[in-house]
Amino acid sequence: MKKVAISIGDLNGIGIQLALENHRTISKEVVPLYCIDRVMLEQAAKKLQLSIPDDFQTIDTIAPAFKIDAGVVSGESGIYAYASFVKAVALARIQEVDAICTLPIHKKAWEKAGVHYKGHTDALRDFFDAEAIMMLGCDKMYVALFTEHIPLKEVASSINEKDLTRFLINFYHTAKPTTTVAVLGLNPHAGDDGVLGDEERIIEKAIKQATTYLKKGNPSHLTPHSPLFTPPLVPDVAFTPNARKHYVHYIAMYHDQGLAPLKALYFDEGINVSLNLPILRTSVDHGTAFDIAYKGAQLNNLSYINAIRYITCK
Repeated sequence: MKKVAISIGDLNGIGIQLALENHRTISKEVVPLYCIDRVMLEQAAKKLQLSIPDDFQTIDTIAPAFKIDAGVVSGESGIYAYASFVKAVALARIQEVDAICTLPIHKKAWEKAGVHYKGHTDALRDFFDAEAIMMLGCDKMYVALFTEHIPLKEVASSINEKDLTRFLINFYHTAKPTTTVAVLGLNPHAGDDGVLGDEERIIEKAIKQATTYLKKGNPSHLTPHSPLFTPPLVPDVAFTPNARKHYVHYIAMYHDQGLAPLKALYFDEGINVSLNLPILRTSVDHGTAFDIAYKGAQLNNLSYINAIRYITCK
């Protein structure tokens, strides 16, 4: 079985409850190594009134211990969450583990801790000096984001042929889609042939350049005549039931364009995958749920289980 380092996320949230409650289930598929020390684990387990499994492997030292304050955004919890993540990455870098799975952090807690990254993917780009690609979804539908956490007003100016071509090539190499990839346009009606904007012209050129490059490599899972990417699709119909019969992988030009339909359809089971990195990283696709942390809530574990199972298939 593969060995997986699990960064524990924000200990004021639900991550540690997910880890403890699902340890038996995931241990049947991988060997988990939890990036939490015994002191913080015992504090959390006591607060949750959960027992600690005998084979729950932990790390000797992560960061200074602190008092868990359920549902509170704190710099101390941010420091610990970031240190847990850094430890998981370090273990993957030296191949002590085969992959990492990250439990949810709170971006404001990271900020309070003095961490300048906006999230895991942002940090991973810097750690590996690589153009990491954020892909979210499940087996039924995956959505990759060309632009991520930037203001909406900056999206159009961010779409250029060179960067988008490189993105499409990197995505295709690392996601390894087995069907045509659906590429969304930016404007309403995908620009209506230039009437509503010219960004689709740029997207078309990038698709052509990426296709030419990729077909030189002759992807083994597609015939030479198969379209690797669609032309820019009309965004408001790309996720209709009939359209989804034809595509599994989508590329969205901006965050909410892709994630609003994805989460409406598959919120409970979706995961986050970082592509185009020298390590494999998956994550739950939900937040810290501070409103229910340490309150005895029954947690939906589908995202966590799917994040682990994605690793076993790679």
